[in-house]
Amino acid sequence: MIGLHMKNVIELLQERGFIDQMTSQELVDHVNSARNAYVGFDPTADSLHLGNLVGIMALEWFRRCGHTPYVILGGATGRIGDPKSFERPLLDEQTLQSNLQSIRRFFEKIFRGGGSKPVILNNNDWFAKFSLIDFLRDVGKLFRVGQMLAKETVKQRLNSEEGLSFTEFSYQILQGYDFAYLNQHHTVTIQMGGSDQWGNITSGTEYNRKIGGSTVYGITFPLLTKSDGKKFGKSEEGAIWLSEEKLSAYQFYQYLVRVSDADVIKLLRMLTFLDMEEIRSIEQQMKKSDYAPNSAQKRLAEEVTRFVHGEEGLEKALKVTEGIAPGTEAQLSAASFKEFMQDMPHAEMNQNDVIGAKLVDLFVRANLVSSKSEAIRLIKNGGAYLNNVRIDDSTFVISARDLIDKAYLLLSAGKKKRFLVHISK
Repeated sequence: MIGLHMKNVIELLQERGFIDQMTSQELVDHVNSARNAYVGFDPTADSLHLGNLVGIMALEWFRRCGHTPYVILGGATGRIGDPKSFERPLLDEQTLQSNLQSIRRFFEKIFRGGGSKPVILNNNDWFAKFSLIDFLRDVGKLFRVGQMLAKETVKQRLNSEEGLSFTEFSYQILQGYDFAYLNQHHTVTIQMGGSDQWGNITSGTEYNRKIGGSTVYGITFPLLTKSDGKKFGKSEEGAIWLSEEKLSAYQFYQYLVRVSDADVIKLLRMLTFLDMEEIRSIEQQMKKSDYAPNSAQKRLAEEVTRFVHGEEGLEKALKVTEGIAPGTEAQLSAASFKEFMQDMPHAEMNQNDVIGAKLVDLFVRANLVSSKSEAIRLIKNGGAYLNNVRIDDSTFVISARDLIDKAYLLLSAGKKKRFLVHISK
């Protein structure tokens, strides 16, 4: 982006609603020179999810404004688990290493274009050199238990029925040391994280001060939540993963197309690189009588899918969307379904279980609805489609002539949720 390197990244992030808290207002002036900033990602799964995208976007904005982003993979902290509402199960070594490799590959491809190259590090590289006694003596000695107990996430877990293990209690010491190590060895002066990371970030700034490190700063951004307070990144089918191996570009695109009008502008600000002037224009258009419904969501889905999955992933998502849209005149065939199948929800079903089955039962089996009664309501409300044709009969039974090329059925709940059935003999 031409000229972005001249823009103050903190002011830019504030305008887009990224900043929840900062350790000091001096940070605004601090970023007038090129700086190194980091976000940590623990390998709790083999893919990051939509909620992690806020931190990734923050790093990319820093990069586009002339700074160097540092991605810290939690090869050590991932063995511990950050205190959340529950204690995470410990990962075995093979799973942990596999997750680390998958997430590293994701980061190696997502930061595209010009600008400084991101630095990807694994915090196990420095923690593995510590013995337990050395760590307790050299690092643990400088952390005060009273301050650690005062952290909000710690207090919540201490008051919970499950309680808090010493293992998780020590997490903030590890993250605090990360910040000091990165400051000493990589001149990193800024750490960013979600609002639930505030206690861990301030532990790092305080520890760094005690050991005489240079001045460092912390930023938290609000967690990605919907207007009803629930977290983004979850659907009825599960997490909205960023890895195409776990969630196709088409499914990712479809999730974003379905966000509510109440949430779409916030997501355009936080998950896209559109100019704020354009986002404000979209917001004004949404208030007009001639506004094309869902056009803001389509723009959101296109921009975010392009960033996460690249142009090729976006093209694939659009191709599948257009090729199987309910109510269109699109020609459905086994050839097109074979091409689309891996990019949309699908399952193989035995012919004997499909021919003669009620459509409402298939909708339930495909998890398009949660019950027969919901399927019946869907049909009565005109939202049920079979092979892109609306079905109005709640007693409809599947026959052999309904199969596309004797091998496929396309089920649709509304115009956004679809499921492909592949018939086996």
